[in-house]
Amino acid sequence: MVKAPRFQWSFLYPKYWLLWLGCALMWLISWLPYGALMKLGDGLGLLLLKALKSRYKVALRNIELCFPEQSTHEHQALVRANFKESGRALFDTIIAWWWPAWRIRKFAHLKGFEHIQAAHDEGKGVLLLASHMLHLEAAGRVFGLTLPSVGFYRPHNNPLMDWLQYRGRIKANKYMIGKREIKALMQALNEQEVCFYLPDQDYGRKKAEFVPFFAVPDAATTTGTLLFANGANCQVIPVITSRLPGNQGYQVECLPAFEDFPSGDDAADVRRVNQWVEQAVLRHPEQYMWLHRRFKTRPNPDDVGLY
Repeated sequence: MVKAPRFQWSFLYPKYWLLWLGCALMWLISWLPYGALMKLGDGLGLLLLKALKSRYKVALRNIELCFPEQSTHEHQALVRANFKESGRALFDTIIAWWWPAWRIRKFAHLKGFEHIQAAHDEGKGVLLLASHMLHLEAAGRVFGLTLPSVGFYRPHNNPLMDWLQYRGRIKANKYMIGKREIKALMQALNEQEVCFYLPDQDYGRKKAEFVPFFAVPDAATTTGTLLFANGANCQVIPVITSRLPGNQGYQVECLPAFEDFPSGDDAADVRRVNQWVEQAVLRHPEQYMWLHRRFKTRPNPDDVGLY
């Protein structure tokens, strides 16, 4: 468990005034209607599209690699939609951290909670697999309205931002665990907690298998899921999160727990995880975090890079 950061009087020093001003502005904006916030997000995303040329290239390359059957026009349209979702992500975070429960509850939709309950009825914790969807902060808050979970936490380099981030995320969580605190996560699972885990980014070749992800045959995929599933008394339950159309808000859908998992075949098991991620992404491909260099690690260090 991470020690909660505390407010420091040094946060009032001039070097933090700009951040305080930005937070005050965002808090005021947060009281706008949900639809207006999403419109602002769209506009911000289009500005980012013009400003972040390197990230545009990364997102486009990822989409080209994953969906080679699509046309250039389709690739570019998906990138544009993805940047609009990236702009909305800022306002998703504001909603998740600052909206009162009564307000966000109007936009919260949870399906399949019976799978969580079934695991608890068997005396097991839940390793809840989530993918890097751009609205994930808000989706986590939606889940926390029904059952506060245990969250992963990486301290921010800016101590004021770290304090703000922790206070925002603890609204959906019982407590936070550092991303390297494996024993603490194991203990939480053994205590029948629900712990979010995101296995879908490129974390390097250490403790990874190279298995297919969409049309890329050898994507570095972490075996961390297997470590926790083997080492703790838990069930592995995937979730699919979505931003719903028509400004309806957010949906978190819990799927049935993985059966016979882990199987003992690491490559087959992480491929199964990737297949679930593909299923989640295909629901709303524009909502996935394509800006991450998902295929930066190649099977051999001397292999030609994909970016």
